Amino acid sequence: MRSLRPLGRVDRSHSLDVRGLLELVQVIYQDACTECAVNPDPMDIVTIIQRTEDEGLSFLTITLPTFCQDFERSLANRRISPESFRSFRKDRAIPSFLKGMLKLIFDRDTGVLREHPPRCDSGRIGDLVAAVRQICRGFNKLQAPCSPEREREALEGFVSLEQNLAESKVHDDDVARFVSVSRLLWDPLFSSFNAFEVIPKHGPGVTSERIRGNSKYAWKLWHDRLEPYFPLLGFALPLGASLEDEFDQVAYVPPQDEIPSRVILVPKTLKGPRIIAAEPIAAQYAQQSLQSFLYDKIERYWLTSGRINFRDQSINQRLAMTSSKTGALATLDMSDASDRVFNSLASEMFSGNPDLLGAIQSCRTTYADINGTRIGPLVKFASMGSALCFPVEAMYFFTICIIALLDLHKLPYDITSIFRVSRDVCVYGDDLIVPVDATAAIVDRLHKYHCKVNTHKSFWTGKFRESCGVDAYDGRLVTPTYIRHYVPYNRRQHTEIISISATANAFYLRGYWRTAYFLWEKLERVLGTLPVVSSDSPAVGRISFLPGKTVSRYNPDLMRFEVFAWVVEPVYRTDRVDGYAALAKSLLALERRSLERDLPRRRKASVEWDLDLRLVGEGKVDPLHLERSARHGVAALKRRAVPVTLDRLG
Repeated sequence: MRSLRPLGRVDRSHSLDVRGLLELVQVIYQDACTECAVNPDPMDIVTIIQRTEDEGLSFLTITLPTFCQDFERSLANRRISPESFRSFRKDRAIPSFLKGMLKLIFDRDTGVLREHPPRCDSGRIGDLVAAVRQICRGFNKLQAPCSPEREREALEGFVSLEQNLAESKVHDDDVARFVSVSRLLWDPLFSSFNAFEVIPKHGPGVTSERIRGNSKYAWKLWHDRLEPYFPLLGFALPLGASLEDEFDQVAYVPPQDEIPSRVILVPKTLKGPRIIAAEPIAAQYAQQSLQSFLYDKIERYWLTSGRINFRDQSINQRLAMTSSKTGALATLDMSDASDRVFNSLASEMFSGNPDLLGAIQSCRTTYADINGTRIGPLVKFASMGSALCFPVEAMYFFTICIIALLDLHKLPYDITSIFRVSRDVCVYGDDLIVPVDATAAIVDRLHKYHCKVNTHKSFWTGKFRESCGVDAYDGRLVTPTYIRHYVPYNRRQHTEIISISATANAFYLRGYWRTAYFLWEKLERVLGTLPVVSSDSPAVGRISFLPGKTVSRYNPDLMRFEVFAWVVEPVYRTDRVDGYAALAKSLLALERRSLERDLPRRRKASVEWDLDLRLVGEGKVDPLHLERSARHGVAALKRRAVPVTLDRLG
């Protein structure tokens, strides 16, 4: 491994972190070369180290992923264009960086994709693609703070997009098409709705009021707009609370005095943060109940079952894999998906049932707060953060795809034609899968409704496809293993330890032995010797295809062998709730568990339990959930005895 010279422009406060990443990327490179049977080129390592020392962490997290974008686009276009790989030197038509791999995929003189590479079968080409993507995209999702300039640009972009949407206009003919198809698609599905039959719940994330955990159940404010559809008594508080002080202390808020959603930034990548809107508690509570209602209805409806999915990504993933081989389907990814859905058009999808439409609009926030500046009324339906954003945007994009296919094939707007064309469309949020021969028509129709297709992540030519976390090339999985956190160097870095442990095991499973052992060695410097554990163990440890030697003890009470290991456990805050608020929480938990026992498929498919009611064992909840609540997204490590694994991956 090449010795590292003093870091140049890298922030000194992160020098240890960056050094750890530089060591890691060298090991990944060696494993990638082994995977695709290519001799390592010392100049590739020199390039990575020198440019990281000169440019900082952005080379690993921005420049290399951009290199990979050009690589993927070259695969789709079947040639390397002169405009690609601009920030890298060229060796004739291909980049000098990673040329040992790229020259086996593309012709070195012309840059044209090799149809029949010498000494390469289709399997090895897939290995080469996977190796290039692992080297270049491995650090793409590293959670690191963005620069203030990038954060400011993100917020300015949010405001600018809302202003552009307000100034945009969908042509009357396109509005008429949307309304006509919506009537046929959604009116029969939503013919019945009773707000008293939906089960409310609080979301796990932050709120506009910055209230968390059990405190959400102690109501202080309720929106007047909610009362006709979601009355405070019976929906948020038990009916008996009407005679108590808890009810008298709740203030009803008129629309003009409602707290707006709070626009916040959360870490995503070094290139830019993710923007979400933290919703007011009352609105979020109603949104969560309607989200479950929409999920159930749409996933069971004969016309959309298997076509629109919310809990199961495997359908999109499987189609992406098969279409990378057959080329029959295209994978489209939408940019700024939620921020481009017109509320006026989204409302048309529910206008067949005035009660449902009224309920949805009653819990939709109409203003947003950005660092103390109030903007609105909002033209978009909802930002990311609203529980209704995901189902409504999926319905919205599905409707537009159906319109495009009906017009393309010159079919009448009737239910038979809709069923016929809908068999070729699959939607999971903003991930769309559509027929290749209809891609141009669908993209054009999406643009007519001011939606934006992310051309960097959408593919309809070549053999590369990407959808719902699955990247495929010619029928082979080429999804990289992502390093999401820095390599830990002390025991207090709980998040980094947990993440790197999972990453090391993922590298082990895909055959990157050097990388897995490198990361395990880093963890053992912090935690001591890691035991061999099963793949589903809560303990931090190694997984193995071979029996491991682990010092253990026999527990006569439980009649099992055990080993002491660091175990991931939730972190709780003292958060006592009592009175009718505690009763409401307990009753809702019982009602949800009863529902899940009746519908085990939905539970397995990822039902969103409140984190403060997380499962402690099968069918159990935290017995102290009325006295404490789990801190969302925070975990700790505690050393305790766990069963010695008897199963092996092999």
